[in-house]
Amino acid sequence: MNQVTPFTERVRESLRTQLLDAAAELLAERGVKGLRMADVAARTGVSRQTVHNEFGTKEALVTAVAAHTVEDFLEGVAQRVAEAPDLATGITAAARHTLVHATENRLVNAILTGTDAEDLLPLLTTKGQPVLMPAVDLLTQLWRPRLPWLPDDEIRLLAETGMRLTVSHLLTPTGTVDEAVATITALMCRLIPEAPDD
Repeated sequence: MNQVTPFTERVRESLRTQLLDAAAELLAERGVKGLRMADVAARTGVSRQTVHNEFGTKEALVTAVAAHTVEDFLEGVAQRVAEAPDLATGITAAARHTLVHATENRLVNAILTGTDAEDLLPLLTTKGQPVLMPAVDLLTQLWRPRLPWLPDDEIRLLAETGMRLTVSHLLTPTGTVDEAVATITALMCRLIPEAPDD
C-alpha cells in the first residue's frame, strides 16, 4: 500500500528545495562570504526567520546545499552504473557523467573555476565530507552485487579511491574529459581484483 505524504510535509519539502536552489544560485554568484540568509529569503519570497528556522545557521545552509547538489549527481551515477552491462562500463559511464555534469552545474563550475566564488573550493577539498561520503556510500552499495568475492571494506576502499580520483580530475584537469575517463577506468580496473577461480 502506498503511503500518502501529508500536504504540509509536501509543502515544506517544496519550500526547502526552493530555498536550497536559491542558496545554490547565490553561492555561485557570491561565494560563502557573500551569502546572506536575508537574500535567500528575498529570492524565495519568505521571511529571513523562515530560512533560519529551516537551516539554523549559514554554515548549515551551505552544507545542505552541498548535499542537495551531490544528490543530483548521484542519481545520474546510480542510473548509469545500474544500466551498465559490467562494472568497467559502469565506471566509465559514471566518471563521464560526473565530469560532464560538473561543468554544466553552475555551482560546481563556480567551485572549480573560482569565478566570483573562490571560497567555495573547500566544499570539494578540506570540507568535502558531505560530498565525498554519500558518493562512496552509493558506489559501495552499487558495486557490492558485482563484486561478491570482495569483503565490504575492500569494496568501500575501491569506491572511495574511484571518487577521490574523479574529484582530482575535476579539480586539476590535465586533458580532455575522454582522456580523464579513460585514465579513471583503466586505473580502477587494475585495482579491482578479479573473481577467484572456482
